[in-house]
Amino acid sequence: QVQLVESGGGLEQAGGSLRLSCAASGRTISSYTVGWFRQAPGKEREFVAAISWGGGNTYYAGSVKGRFTISRDNAKNTVYLQMNSLKPEDTAVYYCAATFPGSGSYYSSHTYNYWGQGTQVTVSS
Repeated sequence: QVQLVESGGGLEQAGGSLRLSCAASGRTISSYTVGWFRQAPGKEREFVAAISWGGGNTYYAGSVKGRFTISRDNAKNTVYLQMNSLKPEDTAVYYCAATFPGSGSYYSSHTYNYWGQGTQVTVSS
C-alpha cells in the first residue's frame, strides 16, 4: 500500500501563497488518483482538488477554483497543491489522499483509501 506525507503548510497572510506537497512511499503514486481535502475546526472534511493518475484531468471545489492548482510529478512520486490568493477561510488542516482510478466520485472522501496525517494552513487577515 502507499503511504502519504504532506508538507508545506504554515502561517501566511491573506493574499499570499503556499505550496503543499504530498510525497508518496511504498508504491508509485502514478497508479493512483490523488485528492486534497481540508478540515477546519468544527467543520466537516471537505473536498479541495483532485488529479487523475495521468494528470490529464483535474477537479476543483468552487471555493478554490482559479486560486488553487493541483499538479503531480510522478517521477518524484509527489503531488502538489499550489495555493494563491489565500483567504482566512482557507485556514484548515489539509490532507492528501489516494485512490485507485474508477473507485467512485473523486469529490467524496469515502472514495479514498489512503490518507496522510495532514498539514496545518493558517491564513491571517
